[in-house]
Amino acid sequence: MSRKNTAYDTQKSRTFLQEILHNRYLYLLTLPGLLFFIIFNYLPMAGLYIAFVKYTPLAPFFGIGSPFVGLKNFEFFLTSRNWITITVNTLFLNALFISTGLVVQIILAVSLNEMTSKYTKKITQAFMFLPNFISWTVVAVFSLALFSTDEGLINQFIRALGGKGINFYQTPEIWPVLLVMLRLWKGAGFGTVIYLATISGIDQEIYEAAIIDGASRMGRIWHITVPMLKTTTAMLLIMSVGSIFYGDFGMIYALIGDNPMLRSTTDVIDIFVYRAMRMNNNIGMSSAVGLFQSVLGFITVVAANWVIKRLDPESALF
Repeated sequence: MSRKNTAYDTQKSRTFLQEILHNRYLYLLTLPGLLFFIIFNYLPMAGLYIAFVKYTPLAPFFGIGSPFVGLKNFEFFLTSRNWITITVNTLFLNALFISTGLVVQIILAVSLNEMTSKYTKKITQAFMFLPNFISWTVVAVFSLALFSTDEGLINQFIRALGGKGINFYQTPEIWPVLLVMLRLWKGAGFGTVIYLATISGIDQEIYEAAIIDGASRMGRIWHITVPMLKTTTAMLLIMSVGSIFYGDFGMIYALIGDNPMLRSTTDVIDIFVYRAMRMNNNIGMSSAVGLFQSVLGFITVVAANWVIKRLDPESALF
């Protein structure tokens, strides 16, 4: 029995080597991508040890000078006064970003696909994709011009109608809505690319058969296009929830800054860590929070994939 297994393993290894040699040029094409992930995604994982030591930058790598402190670095976040509020803000804002983003991207992709004029479609796509290439710093300047209390365009318009201006930068309740709107304006158009690619891959004979059966345009959208996007939506949802514990630091800090009046609804984990780093200059604490976010994100991805697999096995990633 053991000889049979040995012979089978030998034959299997020869088959594998023959496959590599036969398609060696194709496998060489994957080499840059593999090296990228190894260098920038896997090798840096060795730095996770920083989360469990009192890190000293000038100490030898893995050497004396950075004593092991166990889980003490995690205490700085988990024992802080507002860690629950900050975590809830992070989850709530990311849930809004993910849900609204997926819905709006599907609507935009379907709308673009239904345009009959090629030139109108290209011009619309160009205007939709353009905001993605504008930095959040520039968007923050635009938002200041819009939402400023005294000279903001919105408040000027409200006062021109006889109303009372809104002090946006001292009203925390309104900022989750504003952040969602600004994020959709900037990124939803670019996010439609994947959905457009999926729609373009749908067999046109299905639509032709639906037309013969008397299906209207809305009927074809609702019963053919939208169901065909189910697998893509599930895949993007699973990938998105992996970063649900990461606040969009570039966006929120550019728009909010260190405004203490808005922290009750906009303070997220990443901004809290950045603020603590400036005051404490403790790299170990920030590494511990990063590891905390990564572990919870991994658990969230596995849980989301499990739920989707129970609902629709074909849409799950693994």
